[in-house]
Amino acid sequence: MITIKNVTKEYAGKTAVKNLDLVVPDGKIFGFLGPNGAGKSTTIKMITGILPIDEGTITVNGYDIASQSIEAKKLFGYVPDSPDIFLRLKGIEYLNFIGDIFDIPKDIRKEKIENLTKSFGIYEALDNHIQTYSHGMRQKIVVSGVLLHDPDVWILDEPLSGLDPKSSYTLKEMMREHAAKGNTVFFSTHVLEVVEQLCDEVAIINKGKLQFRGNMKEMKEQFEADETLEKVFLELTSNE
Repeated sequence: MITIKNVTKEYAGKTAVKNLDLVVPDGKIFGFLGPNGAGKSTTIKMITGILPIDEGTITVNGYDIASQSIEAKKLFGYVPDSPDIFLRLKGIEYLNFIGDIFDIPKDIRKEKIENLTKSFGIYEALDNHIQTYSHGMRQKIVVSGVLLHDPDVWILDEPLSGLDPKSSYTLKEMMREHAAKGNTVFFSTHVLEVVEQLCDEVAIINKGKLQFRGNMKEMKEQFEADETLEKVFLELTSNE
């Protein structure tokens, strides 16, 4: 569970997130939506401890990300919106680096690396440097690294970007299975069709403020029953 209480973040006098209250429950796939510049990535970077919180608190499974950062970070896996990291490492070096950080035993690590990278179709490329990978392959190696230590909480920022249809399907099935086990899946996306197909609950943020939180049925009850998520989204963010 992720709990965000009265969180505010400002950049150079501009408020990026304002008095945000949000609870991301266990056992559900939770979608986080908003137009560009709405505060999505800023919120995610505060949840993960990349950015400091100006006001308020954020906890991950009860651990405060500011005062108990190590304990909190052990519990989640984070896929950033850009996979261009550790480009000089080989794929296998990157995954072993992640394995070392989370103290994954070598025998268990080897099996997990093989299973994950074969699922995403990059097993044969593990001895190549990440800088030689395509964007999609880089996304796959980052996702594999995130899932390697089997975290309870998944925080995914545009995780399907660059993935081929097969890998996208594989990741969506993994998300469903993870949530079905009572874990947390929190992800942002611009692909509204994916949200309709995949999410149990959604939150829409615009100009740093929460516009809606609930399930698809509750959202459409506030509008016309036959409206698509796209129309609802556009109406909620019409002042953008």
